[in-house]
Amino acid sequence: MDSSSAAIKAPITHSRMTAGLTFVMAAAAGLIVANLYYAQPLAGPIAQAIGLPPHLTGLIVTLTQIGYGLGLLFIVPLGDLIENRRLIVTMIGAAAVAMLAAGLSTAAIPFLVASLAVGLASTAVQMIVPFAAGLAPEEHRGRVVGNVMSGLMIGIMMARPVASFVAGATSWHVIFYLSAAVMVALVFIMATQLPKRVPHTKLSYGGLLVSLGTLYATQPVLRRRAFYQFCQFGAFSLFWTVTPLVLAGPAFNLSQAGIAIFALVGVAGAVASPIAGRLADRGLSRPATAFGITAVGAAFLITHIAPEGSTIALILLGAAAVLLDFGVSMTLVISQRAIYSLGADLRSRLNGLFMATFFVGGALGSAIGAWAFAEGGWMLASVIGVALSAVALTYFITERKPHQHKTA
Repeated sequence: MDSSSAAIKAPITHSRMTAGLTFVMAAAAGLIVANLYYAQPLAGPIAQAIGLPPHLTGLIVTLTQIGYGLGLLFIVPLGDLIENRRLIVTMIGAAAVAMLAAGLSTAAIPFLVASLAVGLASTAVQMIVPFAAGLAPEEHRGRVVGNVMSGLMIGIMMARPVASFVAGATSWHVIFYLSAAVMVALVFIMATQLPKRVPHTKLSYGGLLVSLGTLYATQPVLRRRAFYQFCQFGAFSLFWTVTPLVLAGPAFNLSQAGIAIFALVGVAGAVASPIAGRLADRGLSRPATAFGITAVGAAFLITHIAPEGSTIALILLGAAAVLLDFGVSMTLVISQRAIYSLGADLRSRLNGLFMATFFVGGALGSAIGAWAFAEGGWMLASVIGVALSAVALTYFITERKPHQHKTA
């Protein structure tokens, strides 16, 4: 599409990206993305409270995921069409309403509708990341994206244990009320802190959606990087779906509080995001990508060094959580920096396509992980995790050298 190629060549202008603004955007990313995960450890109590039959409990999580997936494809691309600050603030406001509605719900249908809306509105986070990339000059783009993504990864990892602790001390309603209040505060903060960004794309909304297929077909860097992250996030979701089951099982017999504390260990892996950004800025994307993919496979392998149920095995499982999160965070930041370099007026659409692929990998990883654990325990689940890493690494080996695709 001519408009797409023109956008790639369009000059990029930058507002000043200060350390303070980077922090605000990183914090916002983490707080917004956490909305997707608060309900996951509370699905049982919520289902009982709203009268949802046990066999439909999965809808509490699934509808939020469906909403997020739809938002990635149909809302995030609007960042290439609508003034970005207004769009982000509007979506955060919608997230506040959705979280409040979920907290107030006493019946199944209203809660499930609110869950779908939470997923749709939380796509604001995927408007913030490309916005931050656009504000940063080329030589520091990786660092800025890495810093913002570190906030996002911390939000993902902290949401479940925080929700568990809050619900344990009060009730499941409270975490939704607290998040709604935080979203309201974010509306005012983002409205005053974000600069305006008016896209130059002349496409209609329909044309914007049609261009998604064109972009996916014509941008090999996008396709390649999306596939790496499909495998990486698939392994990530598999790990974090299965390990709570392993830890709660007879080998370790941890309580819910113990499992929540274990989940906090993985947060340490978020330190990879700013490191990855700096490596990408220095032209080291290729070795950093290789390390990130290999780290994910290695994370699963080290869990088999010690006998299951032993103290050493528990320590190694914790180390695996950190290593896996480190590897996924590293390739994610490097991949996003690569696709954001393809065109200033394409970033929202590129990010929507990239994250939709990323999201599908995660959804499949969760589903396959639950099946694998039921059929063959941790052994089968970890074999699949290693296989995902091996597939990504094999494909990575075919990547062209840096002088042919500098950003890849």
